[in-house]
Amino acid sequence: MPDSPEPADVPSPRQTLSYLHRLFASFGLEAKSKLGQNFLIDLNLLDLIVRTAELDRSDAVLEVGTGTGSLTGRLADLAGAVCTVEIDKMLQPVAKQIVGPRDNVRFLFGDALAKKNELNPDMLAAWDEMAREHQCPRRKLVANLPFVIATPLISNLLIAGVPTERMVVMVQWEIAERLRAAVGTKDYNALSVLVQSVADVEVVRKVLPANFYPRPKVDSAIVKIVPNAEKRAKVGDVTAFRVFLRDLYVHRRKNLRQALSGWPSGRKDKSHIDAKLKELGIDGTLRSEALDLEQHLRLSRAFA
Repeated sequence: MPDSPEPADVPSPRQTLSYLHRLFASFGLEAKSKLGQNFLIDLNLLDLIVRTAELDRSDAVLEVGTGTGSLTGRLADLAGAVCTVEIDKMLQPVAKQIVGPRDNVRFLFGDALAKKNELNPDMLAAWDEMAREHQCPRRKLVANLPFVIATPLISNLLIAGVPTERMVVMVQWEIAERLRAAVGTKDYNALSVLVQSVADVEVVRKVLPANFYPRPKVDSAIVKIVPNAEKRAKVGDVTAFRVFLRDLYVHRRKNLRQALSGWPSGRKDKSHIDAKLKELGIDGTLRSEALDLEQHLRLSRAFA
């Protein structure tokens, strides 16, 4: 699909560093660090994100963080529908002009989160509408996520049970390490357990700061997360499981017996805890990060 018309002082919409410099100067813009804005300027990495998403006209894509629309246009070329969300009101008109008028793209202004543990219902409703209007049976999240929203967006989307076929997202390397961390490693935490209990995680590519403008202070990664219905069925109530993990990992440096007895919602009797742990075959002197996914599930069923 050809590029949309642009003003004479705005160059080709291939998002390179020189292009962004001129674009921002033309519109009087600057990147906002408080919104986690880091614009990807490596065109090969943009293409890798799109290839990993494996898009066709059956897909209704949610993009969080429209930015200047460089990824949005690529998504619209291949997907049946794109619902793209941007919280920076200064960027949205730029993206609309760069992407151009397309029937299969809907631009939304606002926060993807209604609150910390809740997705924006207007965003979800718009995604639903686009999927229906364009007869798209599959849902995918494909985005260069603002750093500040990555963890709550991924976890809330998984918990919400929206039938998402996959997520292909750019996140901080630290988050990528946690998402895929193995039991007993330093990065293994509540996020690792929650995500791996309901989905399969793959780190596609590590991405260095030089690939962004402005350069972040940390490395990033392209991550593919594929929700797994069989895993989810074993978890049962995913919301309750997240609450249990949150409370358990408040006391990460304590052993299980200490952590469970000092529960945030109320102390538990140690003799009861000891009896339950013995019944489960779990050593109470272990820390939570020493438990595999199955042990976390059994512990949750016994103590949640």
